[in-house]
Amino acid sequence: MLNISPYSIRNKVKEKDFRSFGLFDDTEPDKLLKRLLVALFVSFIFISFLPWTQNVRSKGKVTALSPSHRPQELNSLIDGRIEEWFVQEGQKVKKGDSLLFISETKESYFDPRLIERTQEQLAAKRQSLDFYEDKIKALDNQIKAIEQNRRLKQEQARNYLRQAELKIQADSIDYQAAITNLEIAQRQLERQEELYEEGLKSLTDLESRRLKLQEALAKKISAESKLLSSQNQFLNAQIELNSVYNEYTDKLQKAYSEQFSTRSNLQDARMEVVKIENQLTNYQVRAGYYYVTAPQDGYITEAVSTGIGENIKAGEPLITLMPDNIEYAVEMYVKPMNLPLMHVGNDVRIIFDGWPTIVFSGWPNISYGTFGGEVVAIDRFISDNGMYRLLVKQDPEEPEWPEAIRVGGGANTLALLHDVPIWYEIWRQINGFPPNYYNPENEDNNVVYEEKGKEKK
Repeated sequence: MLNISPYSIRNKVKEKDFRSFGLFDDTEPDKLLKRLLVALFVSFIFISFLPWTQNVRSKGKVTALSPSHRPQELNSLIDGRIEEWFVQEGQKVKKGDSLLFISETKESYFDPRLIERTQEQLAAKRQSLDFYEDKIKALDNQIKAIEQNRRLKQEQARNYLRQAELKIQADSIDYQAAITNLEIAQRQLERQEELYEEGLKSLTDLESRRLKLQEALAKKISAESKLLSSQNQFLNAQIELNSVYNEYTDKLQKAYSEQFSTRSNLQDARMEVVKIENQLTNYQVRAGYYYVTAPQDGYITEAVSTGIGENIKAGEPLITLMPDNIEYAVEMYVKPMNLPLMHVGNDVRIIFDGWPTIVFSGWPNISYGTFGGEVVAIDRFISDNGMYRLLVKQDPEEPEWPEAIRVGGGANTLALLHDVPIWYEIWRQINGFPPNYYNPENEDNNVVYEEKGKEKK
């Protein structure tokens, strides 16, 4: 009992008659406190050597493992107007099901027979191609005929030239013979005149020789005239040969020019055919965009554009589709200082929002309500929030994740690292050191996930 009051009762009361006084007298506070402190110290030493699993905690959200299984917006590929809806929000659809119908708003596509008329234009242009090809073939035949006629005409002209050349040779011989006869007649006349002066020949013989001389001179002049005429014929034959070549060459050049012009028109027509074919294909493909269809099985979650008669632009979102049969994953974000600790294949404990849990971060084996996962991908670039994103999928050796989780739901994650004593973890936390850095065997941070049902590489 504390002696706080200045008035003591020890002399007035028999302390042995009261049990409470005995209790206080027998108690030794210092000894009890020492035992308590010793017990606490021993317990602390024992607990400090228990194993503690280092971990990195972060927040994330539920997503799909494959990009094709994540929520997607269906956009319109053309400008148009909503005419009819075939689905409602929350409805399950299959791949290829029609979701809504869009009509045209551009005047260039108003014609209901646009595809048919374009096909007619294409058929006409293709027929013009046949006409140009037939004309080119006809010009080829014409060119061959002109070349053949030129060859025959040139051969004929060469024959005329050869005949003129031979005639010149014959006339030259006749001319030389006439000159020789004229020289002989002159010598005979000179001898005849000498004999006449001597009286050995009569005047009649002399005059006969003079007459023969005149005849020889006349033959010589006639032969020279024929020779000149033959030379003129030879020149005319040469001119005719050149004229034939020039005439038919000019015809060939005109035929070639017309053929080249036709070939140019043929290429232009082919370009027009290709252009019309392109337009026809575009019209046919565009007609297929009037009905917006489901690209895969899933659920209609939201109709972004609503109503009948609402105008929409190309690329504008129409419907949000949530794919079916999703293999879920969790996106977790870690600080850059913890990124070297993360590796593909790391074990992760996940706490999904809405599921009751009792968590002992250092003793995951005795935690309740957590689910197992493993890291399958690590981003190579930092996210907008200043942290690095990791993708975690379900651990096949752990219990399956809840079926009721949905994409976008919250999740808290604990990436499990080394097992260390509790005293080391306390010392690390006090000093602000990061968890232990280590490299697992067969490390490969470039591993990427594949579609459901396929193993990691």
